[in-house]
Parts: sequence; C-alpha cells; structure tokens
Amino acid sequence: MRTAKLAIGVLGVAALLGAPHVEAKPGGCLKYGAAGAIAGHYAGHHAFKGAVAGCIAGMVRRHEYNKEVAHEKEEEAKKKKIEEQNGAVTGAPPAESTTSTPASSSPAATTPETSTPAPNQK
Repeated sequence: MRTAKLAIGVLGVAALLGAPHVEAKPGGCLKYGAAGAIAGHYAGHHAFKGAVAGCIAGMVRRHEYNKEVAHEKEEEAKKKKIEEQNGAVTGAPPAESTTSTPASSSPAATTPETSTPAPNQK
C-alpha cells in the first residue's frame, strides 16, 4: 500500500514537471452543467435544475472568454499596424526586421585609398 502511494506521488510529480505549457480555457455547457447537476443533486435532489443553471453559466463564461480573446487579438493587430506605420514614416525598418547596415556610410569609408596624387596636382 505504501509503495503504491509513493508510485502515484512520483508519477504525479513527473507529470506536472514534464507537462508543456497549457492554456486554461473556461468550461462550457457540459462541464458547468455536470457540476451544476451534482450540486443540485446534493442540494435537495434538483439535479435537472442544477444542470440547466450550470449549462447557462458555462455558456456565459465561455462567451465572455471568447470576447476577451478577440479583444486581445484586435489590440495586438492595432499595435502591429501602428509599429509598421511608424517604421514607414521614419524610414526605419520595422522592429522584426534584422537587416545589416554598414558601420560607416561615408564615401571615404567605401572607396579605397590611393597613394597617387590626382592628375592636376603635382
């Protein structure tokens, strides 16, 4: 018995440490309806009423979550559009661009130096 508890504990910790990042989404009609049915059953044998109330609550929560996600995506798109417009106005490349520019853009740095004088100078 002791070994089984230890094994379950070790497996639980390993599962938590090895689990990838997971986004927690609120439940919908089924999850909240099931919880409402159980709560209604224990609160005076009103499982059907609890399931209906839980289902409605789940639909409302999921709808609010979807609206919030859509709003966040819209804000992110606006920020990206503003960054692109600012880059076009100033002539600077966008933040994501990784173009390499020469260290010095003066003409002397790009032309080779010669030791011979110009033809009209002696």
